[in-house]
Amino acid sequence: MKNFNTTSAMTKLQATICAVIIIASVTAATYGFTVLNVNPQTFQINVVNRPASFGEILYSIPNQKCLFLISINESNSQNANLKAISLSATSPDCQITISPQSITAGQVAELIVIPPENSVGTNIKVTIQGERDGLTQTKTVMFEVIADEEREETLSPTAIQLRDKFTQWLSVSHPELGIKNTTTWSGTIVNPMVLVVMHYMFLSEEWEMYLTWHIMIPPYDWAKIYLRHRFNATSPSFAFEISSLQGQTQPTPIEVEDWI
Repeated sequence: MKNFNTTSAMTKLQATICAVIIIASVTAATYGFTVLNVNPQTFQINVVNRPASFGEILYSIPNQKCLFLISINESNSQNANLKAISLSATSPDCQITISPQSITAGQVAELIVIPPENSVGTNIKVTIQGERDGLTQTKTVMFEVIADEEREETLSPTAIQLRDKFTQWLSVSHPELGIKNTTTWSGTIVNPMVLVVMHYMFLSEEWEMYLTWHIMIPPYDWAKIYLRHRFNATSPSFAFEISSLQGQTQPTPIEVEDWI
């Protein structure tokens, strides 16, 4: 009988200990979840426009792409288990796309804003928001829309012709970049207020190609491209130049200029 009572007492003690452990574990988990939500990991949104603008005001024209790059700074960069930041953007009457729609530190999202025809003469305000665990951060960018109805018709054919000169050479001389004659590009006018030097931008699935060319007589009739790898870089990493278009010189590598 004494042994039976001892065994029963031990069983009750073990059950009590298990209950205490379970309650403590649930309490700790609940507390940890509460702390995580009350004190979410802070972050900062960085936004830059591509290509770099000249002066304090950024300009665009109707139906052309205005490109902004979004990246993230984490307050605790050592935490490897952070969730991605969800991104969104608003701008009245403008067509907006963000890709990808969520990013982590080290990734780059592209925000493309296309102003409509009736926006000429107005300042476009774009509000960008990042959200994670209930914490939001916002950034605001501005650009002015100007009228330039003929520029697309005059610039686009020349830009495509010059782009093809570079891509034909790159496909042979730098196959590691993956740029071929068959690579598909979409184009848009950038920096429309700049004269003498023309500015155009092409986007493929992998690359941003920023093209500039100089309308002058030889030997000052040059063309240059700057290549940025999309979605993980905020600035170009390669640059090439044709020193004289009329002279039919071959492209050569050049340094990426600081202002780019």
